[in-house]
Amino acid sequence: MTSALRVAILAHSTNPRGGVVHALEVGDALTRLGHEVAVHAPDASGAGFFRKTLCRTISVPVAPSNKAEKRNITAMVEARIGDYLRHFERANDRHFDIWHAQDGISANALATLKHRGLIEGFARTVHHVESFADPRLMALQARGITAADTLLTVSRLWRDWLAGKFNRHPIPALIGNGVDIDRFSPAADATDDTLRAKLRLQHGDLVFLSVGGVEARKNTVRILEAFARLHAHEPRARLVIAGGASILDHDAYRAQFTRTLAHSGLPVHAVTETGPLPQKLMPALYRAAHALIFPSVSEGFGLVVLEAMASGVPVIVSRIAPFTEYLGDDDAVWCDPLDAASISAAMSASIHPAQRTMLAARGFAVAARHSWQTVGHAHLAPYHALQQPAHA
Repeated sequence: MTSALRVAILAHSTNPRGGVVHALEVGDALTRLGHEVAVHAPDASGAGFFRKTLCRTISVPVAPSNKAEKRNITAMVEARIGDYLRHFERANDRHFDIWHAQDGISANALATLKHRGLIEGFARTVHHVESFADPRLMALQARGITAADTLLTVSRLWRDWLAGKFNRHPIPALIGNGVDIDRFSPAADATDDTLRAKLRLQHGDLVFLSVGGVEARKNTVRILEAFARLHAHEPRARLVIAGGASILDHDAYRAQFTRTLAHSGLPVHAVTETGPLPQKLMPALYRAAHALIFPSVSEGFGLVVLEAMASGVPVIVSRIAPFTEYLGDDDAVWCDPLDAASISAAMSASIHPAQRTMLAARGFAVAARHSWQTVGHAHLAPYHALQQPAHA
């Protein structure tokens, strides 16, 4: 495969979520390798993707939503699939050699295009698999996996799960994840003061950072419970919860979080929710943190772990896969994600200066092993396999 490929990568939204970050970084890496890449996503806001890219980006127009669609996640997913179909039904929008879905929405759109004979086949990266109450949504999720001609995953956990659940042969390709160590680093710049002023951080604050918003999968309620334990003997501690630009409905879990916060006894200033931040402030956000607290109960990979490590920030993670795949015993502070006391103990352990120095050094080494260039190269063999039927 020596000639340049025209690659269409499809994401579920233009927001700064892990899968979308991955799609853009892969697009940039493949562009550096000489391929022509366009990352697509339905653009409900009309503002485009959350950051500038080296590769081309295409905002797919979104049809106006009615109130029922906004309240119903299944209706919203089906609407976004329809948005993709309307876009790619136009022949001028289908001049690509490789079609690559990063999520269930775009995979279902490509499955329908394949069924109609408008494309020959497609690849699908499975970052993780959700559990939905709606059988129709579960069926769409399964279709977005089984209809793909080539599967890729970012961790062995999900590679092995897919191979067993769907009996895929050959097994999905393991492509991993990366981090830009030039962008995420301990070196301060003008954005550090901007970030600290925005969040009203004071000198001497012990900032524990949670990234991903308030979600059950991110374990935010137990993070809050653990933080309340810590704050009782560390009044300098601050909990900053960043992100949260999800298309899924987390209202019930947020209500639980709100109740827990109201009964926590924590002062108002101790917990800050930032929502999605401008990408230019994200490196400064990590640098402002004493530690990243990431005791997720389920992850595809945990991309923010690498970003924090590249920034010189100790990381607190769940002792579960996929974290155990790429982190050694001394690379992070480990915890039981189902035990708030364990999470709190890990937060306390991260405060000790000697521990922090050791974790920072090991974190740099972990980050250095995960480059986007390597991830980009890992896509070429699956792409080549995807082209084989057309060349047979």
